[in-house]
Formats: sequence, C-alpha cells, structure tokens
Amino acid sequence: MITDLSEAMEKPVDKGSDPTILSNGEGLEPAAAKKEKRSYESVSLQEDVAVPDSTEFKSLEECVSEKTLNAITDMGFTNMMEIQHKSIVPLLKGRDLLGAARTGSGKTLAFLIPAVELMYKLSFKPRNGTGVIIISPTRELSLQTYGVARDLLKYHSHTFGIVMGGANRRGEADRLQKGVNLIIATPGRLLDHLQNTQGFIFKNLQCLIIDEADRILEIGFEEEMKQIIRILPVRRQTVLFSATQTRNVEDLARVSLKKSPLYVGVDDHRETSTVDGLEQGYIVVPSEKRFLVLFTFLKKNRNKKVMVFFSSCNSVKYHYELLNYIDLPVAHIHGKQKQQKRTTTFFEFCNANSGTLLCTDVAARGLDIPEVDWIVQFDPPDDPKEYIHRVGRTARGNDGRGHALLLLLPEELAFLRYLKQAKVPLNEYDFSASKIFNIQSQLENS
Repeated sequence: MITDLSEAMEKPVDKGSDPTILSNGEGLEPAAAKKEKRSYESVSLQEDVAVPDSTEFKSLEECVSEKTLNAITDMGFTNMMEIQHKSIVPLLKGRDLLGAARTGSGKTLAFLIPAVELMYKLSFKPRNGTGVIIISPTRELSLQTYGVARDLLKYHSHTFGIVMGGANRRGEADRLQKGVNLIIATPGRLLDHLQNTQGFIFKNLQCLIIDEADRILEIGFEEEMKQIIRILPVRRQTVLFSATQTRNVEDLARVSLKKSPLYVGVDDHRETSTVDGLEQGYIVVPSEKRFLVLFTFLKKNRNKKVMVFFSSCNSVKYHYELLNYIDLPVAHIHGKQKQQKRTTTFFEFCNANSGTLLCTDVAARGLDIPEVDWIVQFDPPDDPKEYIHRVGRTARGNDGRGHALLLLLPEELAFLRYLKQAKVPLNEYDFSASKIFNIQSQLENS
C-alpha cells in the first residue's frame, strides 16, 4: 500500500422472439402498444433462468454458434466474467433483462453475444433492415462498442454500423437505406434517423439494448429516449444496463421493459463500490501547490499510463497548453473538440503503452482503455457516482490492478464523507513538500 505519495513519484508501480422472419421482412409487424400503467415495484424481477455451472465460454457451445465462439477465442477470451455468466443464457432465451454492473464488469460482451446470435438464428439479411439497436450515451463508448461488435461478427455476414452526432449524417442515411442489421447509436442521432430517414427499416427490430442508462439520462437525453421507445416496435426484447439505479432509470425501465424482466446485480453482495484490484487514496493540497503537485507526479510517472480528470473543458485546455509549454507532453480530450479529433486522440491513447491523457467526464463512462496505471482527479467530481465511474478506467477485468489519486483542497474534505457513504475506501497519502519540482525557472526560460 502506498502511504507516501513520493513513492509513486519516484518508484515504478507494479501493474499488477419470433423465429419466422421472412425475406421481405413480413410476419414481424409490431403488436399494438398496451396502455397499462405499472409501478416499478410491480415489475417481476425473477431469477428463475438456469445458467451453466462452468464459466468457460466453450460451455455455451450448445446455445452459441461455432462462428461466434471462434470469434470469442480469437479475441483472447476463455472464461466469462460474472455479468456474462449470469446474463448470456437468459438473453439467449429471449428474456428482458435489467442489469446493475459496475464499469469494467464485461457487460459489452454480455449483451453483444446474444444480439449476434439472435440475428444469426433469424438469418437476418440487409433487406430485413435493423434487428438490434444498441444505444450508448457518448460517441466514444459507441465507437468502442462498435469495435467489439466488429470483432465478434468476424465470421458472420450480418451488416453492422454506427450512427452518432458529429458524423456524416447523409452517409449514415445511405447505409441505413441499404440495411444495417445491428446499429450502435447515440440517442439524438438515432431519433433523427427514426423520424426523418426514408427507407430506414426498423419494423423488424428484435432487440433494444440501452447501455449506461443512468449516464444517458444524466446528460439530458430523457426526452429523446421516451420518443425512441414510443417509435420502436413494441414486440421486442429489451436489455437495460445501468451502473446506478436512480429514479429516472427506474422510470425508463418501467416504460421500456415490457416483459417480466430478469434482474442481474453482480455487485449487490459487495462491501465496496470499486473493484478489489484498485488501490486508491487522496492528498490534501493547498490551492497554490496543486499544479506543482500534479506536474511533479506526472513528471515522475512519464513511463506510466495516466488519466487526469478536470471539471471543465476550459480547465483541460488550459492545463494541456501549460504542460506542453513546459515540455511535459500530454494529450487531451473534451466535449468541445471536433469528433474526429476526439476519436483520434482516444484510440492513440488506447494503443499507447504510456502517456498522459487530460480529460473531462466525457471519457469517464464505459470506455475500456487498456492498462491504465493511474487515475488522477485534479478536480473532485460533483457526485460520488462520478468518482466511481472515473476510477473505473483502471483495474478493469477479473484480475485488473490500478491506482487512483484524488486531490482535495482543505475546504473539500467533506467530500470524503460522501465517498464513505458510497462505500468507497480511500487511504490518505502523504507528500513531501521538499520533493515538489520548482518550475519557475522553466517558465522564465520558455
């Protein structure tokens, strides 16, 4: 355990359904919508679907096609994570599912494998239009889910694509008119196409997947989601994943989950809200020392992979320019950048073995960035939930290891009480003022 932050500044840290689809899409017309009102509590969260004893993917060979299993093997996976083990078989059987799982739990494969198998068993072709829609809160998460879908569909012939704000709408519309069997989308752009793109066939939709539902609602897409659900066929399977169960998420679950849903909560029994392989702590730093502490930390960890979170786009841009100006190379990503710049920077950081990425919370949710050693929160988030999502960028997977550092002003110490209530265990780190770099000469000579 690190109790003296100067250790981290000087020493390397070890890394630790309906099966009768016709060629013209007939036979899948939606049933009339039911107008009944139900309270969330009345939704039956049953746990009556048997899952296999084995956690090996090969144990699914009786219900998952050889094409999909071969793709999973090529992706390097042999064993299912808990959310996958509990979710895949029920979803293959057509159950609606409400999943509560922390970021990094492996839920992307948990919903993609059944989605691919659904299209395969129904022999979906481009002329049948869209059979599966996956809604993600951000463009970055959509791109990442698209990448996993591409790998999983390696041996299949189904069409797949992505529609999202910031991309070429006309190009998206052209592809939709030709038939895209599996779509990954952000809410606003999806609603646009549902309302305005002629020739977009979605009447044959078999499955709607809502990923990071709490984040979708937090960033203001509640009305878009209501409209999307009203437009889509009622006869469908629905899957909803959310890291937190808020009142808005409950409302969305009530209107979107039409059949008795299965509840899968892989973290319900845990005593902490963050993963076991994460070592996390905080330091109390006066405002005049904060940047110097950050600079010293990043300088000492140039050979590590570090993400630094700030509270605003302007703060990210300011520190990006300042750190590069004093010869400490860093990358940055924030919501005001053009999409192409965000995408390029994101994938460059994913593929790098080391480096520093400055970011806002646009990068905090759902993204799977390999081998992140440190999460540094220069500005504390507004809510403990956002703290959990930020640190979820490291220590991912079954045996993931990582470290997190929170910088607090003396007047921000009350935030620790909220973290404790949210079951987040933090240690206090010490730092030596004598080991903080003096950058005055660098600024004067630059």
